[in-house]
Amino acid sequence: MSILETIRCQDDLLALTDSQKQQLCAEIRDFLVQSVSQTGGHLASNLGVVELSVAIETIYNTQKDRLVFDVGHQSYVHKLLTGRQANFAHLRQFGGMAGFPKPGESVTDAFVAGHASSSVSIALGMARARTLQHDDYDVVAVIGDGATTGGVAFEGLNDTGASNEPIVVILNDNNMSIDRNVGGLSRYLNSLRSGAGYVGIKNTIRKFVLKLPGGKYLYNFTHHLKDIIKRMLLITTVFENMGFEYLGPVDGHDLPRLLEVLQLAKDMQKPVLVHVLTKKGKGFKPAEEAPSKFHGIGVFDPETGSTNKSSVVTFSDCFGETMVHLGQNNSHVCAITAAMPGGTGLLPFKAAFPERLFDVGIAEEHAVSMAGGLAKQGMVPVVAIYSTFLQRSFDMILQDISMLKLHVVLAVDRAGLVGEDGETHHGTFDVGFLRQAPGMMLLCPASLNEQKQMLTWAVERFDGPVAIRYPRGTEGEYKSSAFKDASTAVCCHRKGDDLVLITYGTLINHALQAADLLQQQGVNCTVLRLMTVSPLPVEQIINELSTNSRILVIEEVNANSGIKEALSWEIKNRLPGCSVDGIDLGVGFATHGAQKQLYTLYGLDAESIARCGMEVMAHEE
Repeated sequence: MSILETIRCQDDLLALTDSQKQQLCAEIRDFLVQSVSQTGGHLASNLGVVELSVAIETIYNTQKDRLVFDVGHQSYVHKLLTGRQANFAHLRQFGGMAGFPKPGESVTDAFVAGHASSSVSIALGMARARTLQHDDYDVVAVIGDGATTGGVAFEGLNDTGASNEPIVVILNDNNMSIDRNVGGLSRYLNSLRSGAGYVGIKNTIRKFVLKLPGGKYLYNFTHHLKDIIKRMLLITTVFENMGFEYLGPVDGHDLPRLLEVLQLAKDMQKPVLVHVLTKKGKGFKPAEEAPSKFHGIGVFDPETGSTNKSSVVTFSDCFGETMVHLGQNNSHVCAITAAMPGGTGLLPFKAAFPERLFDVGIAEEHAVSMAGGLAKQGMVPVVAIYSTFLQRSFDMILQDISMLKLHVVLAVDRAGLVGEDGETHHGTFDVGFLRQAPGMMLLCPASLNEQKQMLTWAVERFDGPVAIRYPRGTEGEYKSSAFKDASTAVCCHRKGDDLVLITYGTLINHALQAADLLQQQGVNCTVLRLMTVSPLPVEQIINELSTNSRILVIEEVNANSGIKEALSWEIKNRLPGCSVDGIDLGVGFATHGAQKQLYTLYGLDAESIARCGMEVMAHEE
């Protein structure tokens, strides 16, 4: 039996010798490579935190102590060490273990973690709750250097440093987020990496002094002397200016040193920041050489790291290619990304126009506000952000874009169900909050060709705030385009007298398939696709209806986050004989799993739409 198979909790780790812990780290890396090669998942980030995770789980009892991850894609090792090894066979699969921390899975998962930069704030809240309730447990936050580019991280650090709450923040510094880190903080951390360490000297002094008579008093008395020594070795850090005790940099793959430093940090009983240097992809050469590729990877060969890369062009690819063309035609066109030039398809634009590609780090709010400044001064900024992360920018969209009617183009990637990443990453709220922004044009392409035409029109011919939402992956059977400009907001794909199906985006594929199934049962459908959902093209929709149409609105959004309610109100005011029903994802957060499985689960596949259509018909009769 391997050592890994015997590990379920902190007691199992405490029973290991130093050499056994080293062997455990090797077994974990081998397990991760073999397991993730079969299921896909976040590999490079987890390979980089093996020793760090073993050290954390050894020093802290995560069944009681609170361990808060930032983003959380690096929590696989934590899950392995807390009794979930068998669950990795179904990692990120429907009904299986989530790829992010999930309190419903285990008491050792302290908090949900899918978005970046919030871990310190959450941990401080837990620490303050502990103090107010007179409880006894430790609180640890693990945040990556990429996540510290987000403003929320600095808000949390600023408050935590001044709080005097016993809390340990571990800065996992691998010089990467998904793509290479950018910005002033990244350069600052680079300078700390190259600075002389003083943790060894600190520990030596501490051990020596504590052995002397009255050593504890003497150690406290020499605290000021320790600070003087430290400042001789390392310039005061920004973290110390915030109120933290700074320890590091520490080699994140030196397990004995990590155990020593984390124990020291725990014993200090004050805000402590431990700066740990790790290598993303550590121990698996293909991941070390291409950490971005193995950040989120599909099935691959565990021996070579090779994948069966699809040649299919995705919506992100098409967006990137179109941006290059637009940039060639207009020197005012620029692109903004929040730490994801690769994920959003902007690497070709970056290569062609490096001076016009702005990667702002994990700072979506800043990205949108900066776009407002660019637009106000005559540039044409295109901001590419995943739908789930764009949620953070809602206030900036209202105040810094919409209010001044600025020509900013929002490229809303990963709209709708994204699949295996689950609750924290589905883009199912953007229709609801973008439609609230006065003057916002919201376009929904159903094909790659249509996406290209919409983006070109939005950049070259529109003059105001506009968002284009498109899904993860590629187009379905529908590959044409009906878009010319905002006046062509509704496309009628087929006519029928019994039932009207209304949808937008790539769900048109499911709606057309459902119409075929309904026709086989004697129900003839009109199928309408909306190319704009803000403003709602009410007049064009009503022109396609009769006085007593039975309407089924199909949306890949959460309940009350789509257009059904507004459309129903408009139609019933003008055609009171019409009935309006709808299918959406419901009121909860959609779970993780393959997109096809989720469509079936939530009633958005063709068969489910057809069944719902028959129920509408039966109810009306």
